[in-house]
Amino acid sequence: MTTQALQPVTSRAAWRGDKLVKNEADWIYLLSDAEIQELETLGTRFVEENPDLRFVQASDYPLKETAEGIKKWCEEVDRGRGFILVRGLRTHVYSDALSAAIYYILGLHMGEPFRQNEMGDLIDHIYATSDKPLEDPDALSKSIRAKLPFHSDSSDVVSLMCLRPSKEGGASCLVSGAEIYNEILKRRPDLAPLLFEPFNWDWRRQDPEAPADTYTSPILDITDGVMNVYAGSIYIKTAQEYPGIPALTKDQIDLLDLFEDICYEPGMAIEMDFRPGDIQWLSNYAALHSRTEFIDYPEPQRRRHLMRLWLQREGARPVSEGFGKNAVVQKRGEHRKEDDADNRGKFTVDLASVPRMD
Repeated sequence: MTTQALQPVTSRAAWRGDKLVKNEADWIYLLSDAEIQELETLGTRFVEENPDLRFVQASDYPLKETAEGIKKWCEEVDRGRGFILVRGLRTHVYSDALSAAIYYILGLHMGEPFRQNEMGDLIDHIYATSDKPLEDPDALSKSIRAKLPFHSDSSDVVSLMCLRPSKEGGASCLVSGAEIYNEILKRRPDLAPLLFEPFNWDWRRQDPEAPADTYTSPILDITDGVMNVYAGSIYIKTAQEYPGIPALTKDQIDLLDLFEDICYEPGMAIEMDFRPGDIQWLSNYAALHSRTEFIDYPEPQRRRHLMRLWLQREGARPVSEGFGKNAVVQKRGEHRKEDDADNRGKFTVDLASVPRMD
């Protein structure tokens, strides 16, 4: 939480999509042949050994050719614009298990995986099984084809790997949290301080098996001069449906509406169409992400299919304790209670590479 006078952010974290899109080479990292060969070799060994995803370590699968690249990705995610797209993996000739193995190895070298649901899954899947609208209380954003609003996920870093793109649409959209803040500070400086006050967030809507209905966090945090963002007004507004949650004030509603409007103004966001093998690494504290509506292929094996990792990068970026949702998300070896149904989790890559169809 900040008590200092609010000033605009002038670092590389404050960017506009219409300027970035003009220079793809600045935010796309092309893997070299040597890096691809190393990852394919290690990934094949990972599939053969099929280790427990909860306990395998980066040191079990050391990287040499790719190490310098990973260092650059981390620097860009932690202290740069907050994201990078890595391209070049040949997922069209891999099994999904091999793709997942390569992805998880890279994830281990990028950070510490988080559990993504109360079943304990460490690799999750963005794979549509329903045409429900987002407004449906039973709709999970990862399992529908509708447009998603800009939001943050529940970790330090969120990553997506594209196995198969959609027939039409489904572009990944990113917008700079610092640039949104700059615009709010310019247009409504009276509302800007509210960004640093706690809001109630709908936890149940994000995970039906969550141990509580809500949690609390401010939208913005400044720690050691670094601005962090955690946003997604849909979950602040749906939290209002639970008993005992204080009603939003008019100023809070105006702030949320302004925040949302700025996200969608022309030129603010950057859109990228995922190609098979693309991996997006994104700091949840630097940028928000969304997705455009998409049309799938009719065949299940051709449907849009992304894999997702949530990672902790402890100490990589200063952030206040309890900010965002990662204070309530569990690390990969943890579980909440003795009778936690660990057997429901997919803890080996042969199982984890297959999306849940329920």
